[in-house]
Amino acid sequence: MLGYICKYAPVEIFESMGVEMERIEPEVSNFNHADMKMHPNICSFAKGVLEEMLQKDYEGIILTTCCDSIRRLYDVLKKEYPKKFIYMLDTPRITKDAGIVLYEKRIRQMVKAYESFCGKHFCEETFLEFLKKKKKTQEISVKKDVPNIGIAGARANASIKEILEKNKANVAFDVTCTGLARKVLVDEREVLTGYTRGLLSQFPCMRMETAANREELILRYMDSVDGIVYHTVQFCDNYSYEYAWLKEVVKKPMLQLETDYTRQSYGQVLTRLQAFLESLTGNKKAKIKKTGEKERMYVMGIDSGSTSTNAVIMDKDRKILAFSVVRTGAKSGESANKVLKDVLQKAGLKQEDLARIVSTGYGRVSIPFADENVTEISCHGRGAHYFNPKIRTILDIGGQDSKGIKLSKTGEVSDFVMNDKCAAGTGRFLEMIARTLEIDVDELGPVALESKENIEITSMCSVFAESEVISLIANNKEKSDIAAGVCRAIANKAYSLLKRVGVEPEFMMTGGVAKNPGVVKAVEEKIGAPLYICPEPEIVGATGAALYALDKME
Repeated sequence: MLGYICKYAPVEIFESMGVEMERIEPEVSNFNHADMKMHPNICSFAKGVLEEMLQKDYEGIILTTCCDSIRRLYDVLKKEYPKKFIYMLDTPRITKDAGIVLYEKRIRQMVKAYESFCGKHFCEETFLEFLKKKKKTQEISVKKDVPNIGIAGARANASIKEILEKNKANVAFDVTCTGLARKVLVDEREVLTGYTRGLLSQFPCMRMETAANREELILRYMDSVDGIVYHTVQFCDNYSYEYAWLKEVVKKPMLQLETDYTRQSYGQVLTRLQAFLESLTGNKKAKIKKTGEKERMYVMGIDSGSTSTNAVIMDKDRKILAFSVVRTGAKSGESANKVLKDVLQKAGLKQEDLARIVSTGYGRVSIPFADENVTEISCHGRGAHYFNPKIRTILDIGGQDSKGIKLSKTGEVSDFVMNDKCAAGTGRFLEMIARTLEIDVDELGPVALESKENIEITSMCSVFAESEVISLIANNKEKSDIAAGVCRAIANKAYSLLKRVGVEPEFMMTGGVAKNPGVVKAVEEKIGAPLYICPEPEIVGATGAALYALDKME
């Protein structure tokens, strides 16, 4: 079996020779080997391919000259597997007749190399018959009554499409590196020439001379969909320019989605995609649960976060009857049961009195008693609008992640960004700093307000920041000054996050870190405007979940 990674690879040639071909789509758990053999900052896709080659028994791989990371991958594979068929096919930038002649010549050279490697032989007559039987697939597929989503940008792995389909969305097209149907041209007089022409006439990659046509084609495809997922790969900058251009010219809702091709990124991708679909589709109505003649008009929202699990019970008039905040333990299910018991006791209700329960947060799918789950992005938007309808920009800093959310005048999420791959600037980060300063995390904010000297914390990495704080302590700096420096560093990071969605008043801060007056003050100074903080900022998501539950009732 041979692996390949690019749509310009002549897969059908090898298949006509009886070779099993598999497009390598990495889904690894780590890059331990790749980081040592390549470099930590090499494109995550290239590192993932190397890890797959180490784990799976491929006979070889066909690479194409699309970028420097793939060239580096070729060098490493060639060294690691001298007895395998590791081939770099130089794909021309030109796609006109001269490019076709050049590429056909290079393909023939590759075929000869493979014949020498394995002893098999390529036959143009057999290849022609194989092409005639090749099925052609539709490039654009639009369906009614479901959100139609287009995927653009860099290569998108199968999990993205699976998540969209599981959430009842239709993938109308995929114009990434490995998207759209291959254009197989059959020319009985010049079999290989016609086939090569088909390869080079596919939707152009960014390095092709026809990349200018790419913009026109993308805009044409965009007309057929309700929203666009623009995928990029970690440590790949090639597509960031195209995304910036698209965001300016395309009026359709668009989600920028970066993945690193690890299994661990699935939860992050799931949250982003579900929130994007929720912003497109809204809510459908569901029937109220009934017992005899009595309608139960109480609902509950539960937000299962990394640090706290929060619950809100609301009546049919959208009045909060009770709320509860408990510390999330080792198992989200146990924390959910604990907060359920506590909030029911505060409301004077039983579980059977609740008409509907909606869960949100990272642990939302692990709550067995919930009727449905909604992403924390949508729930924070609804909750913020409930507490203050003037809010347009939300900064949510929780235990392990940060979010910037932009709201429309009606309280709908119009854009959002997430920083959930690093704990810098989150609740966990503050807990670590507090331990280093030997104070309680609840004291950190008030202590910061007593600062008299302006100290700058240069690193937001939890490990490096801790070392920096230890050095400042060794230099006899005051705890209050260090704490204030940490708060300003968090504010700088938060401001960068908000700028990506648009810094538009009025502002609200949610999450547990909103209880830290030092951080609140630093953020307000950075954005030059006051932050609205509701009485219990940790229940905003749960409140939004309760509102979603009410929306589902007729």
